[in-house]
Amino acid sequence: MEHQTQLIVVDASVLPDVIGKVLEVKKLLANKEEKSSAAACKRVGISRSAYYKYKNCVYSYEDKITQRIINLHAVLRDEAGVLSSVLSALYDADANILTVNQNIPIDGVAGVTFSVRLNGEVKSPHQLQQLVSAVQGVVEVKILSGE
Repeated sequence: MEHQTQLIVVDASVLPDVIGKVLEVKKLLANKEEKSSAAACKRVGISRSAYYKYKNCVYSYEDKITQRIINLHAVLRDEAGVLSSVLSALYDADANILTVNQNIPIDGVAGVTFSVRLNGEVKSPHQLQQLVSAVQGVVEVKILSGE
């Protein structure tokens, strides 16, 4: 019989402390604040066995569920500073840039695909599209996907 994953949202205050500490260890390792799981476990005060027992099953709600990730495709003029201006506009909007993929310019324009996580004032993919469209040198912006 195949095991089927069931996700449940639970207030952290009712969970054992070890669950929160596993999340802390995962964050320390992801941010390279500790070099090994042993050091990270020691720092937060849990055993390595507890960490390994839960590490693949415990995720922060914000990390897993509320990642407002938007994928855009933009056509940019092949002019110095256009891509930099778009990246600056995204930064100013408090959008965390996850990936940028730029194609080689053809006929004076280049296609660029952006994946960003919305953190700040921008609340929707359409607001982000308008923000990028307003940058000088941007020819067109399409929303590929958005959560």
